Amino acid sequence: MADARSFPAPAEPPPSYETTAQHTPTKPSSLSGGGPLPLNIPLLNSLRDKRVILASASPRRKQLLAQIGLTNIEISPSSVPENLPKTLSPFEYVLQTATQKATSVYTSSLDSPTLGDPAVVIAADTVVVSHSGQVLEKPRSEMDHIGMLKKLRNSAYHKVYTGVVVMAPLVSARDPGYALESTVEETTVRFGRDLSDEMLLAYVRTREGADKAGGYGIQGIGALLVDKIEGNFDNAIGLPLRPTMGLIEKVLESAEAEDLEDEFAGGGEEDD
Repeated sequence: MADARSFPAPAEPPPSYETTAQHTPTKPSSLSGGGPLPLNIPLLNSLRDKRVILASASPRRKQLLAQIGLTNIEISPSSVPENLPKTLSPFEYVLQTATQKATSVYTSSLDSPTLGDPAVVIAADTVVVSHSGQVLEKPRSEMDHIGMLKKLRNSAYHKVYTGVVVMAPLVSARDPGYALESTVEETTVRFGRDLSDEMLLAYVRTREGADKAGGYGIQGIGALLVDKIEGNFDNAIGLPLRPTMGLIEKVLESAEAEDLEDEFAGGGEEDD
């Protein structure tokens, strides 16, 4: 295969990696102008007029939540540095990072006298791990990007891990004052072994994968690189929807149960 470095630069250079990382794509227009009606289920209906916070700046996670009807999402990215040691297992790394994001944003959201407490805070962290166990971050340059995709093509498979944490406040404010539920999802992805260096370079220069861990977006042009996946497709994008819905339901039930328990306990004390 030809060396990607030997190809001439395009007449109009693609956006820089810094520019791409800051770019938020516009929401695509729905088919036929209207699109599907929102899901009419009690869990989602109960949240439509509540304060739901996504502790992430990812437009992909926001769009996934919008697909199930959570369109009025408050975006509040965490400012906590993602600097946990890479010696942690992928499961531990994404779970601890997502927990840090959720607790940081949850704590800061309580300081708003006008908006009130959030109904739920959703946080997630995704990493791509090569067949050899290396955690792949976002590419730092075009050369790094090409090398990253070559590594994924030449290996048998790689894995995508996403940790999701959902928090909800307790009315009783019993220590620690919130309910928290979490999960980690794993998806196995295999690139096409027949992908040419030319194809990888062409994809790199679209800059679609410049702001993504692993250097590609499976929901976009990057689908052309993928031969097979095993596991949750949404997880490979950055937010497994079914598990996230389950966490939201579970954390709200946990918060309600804790509050009822405190209410009964308080009533018992008054009777004494």
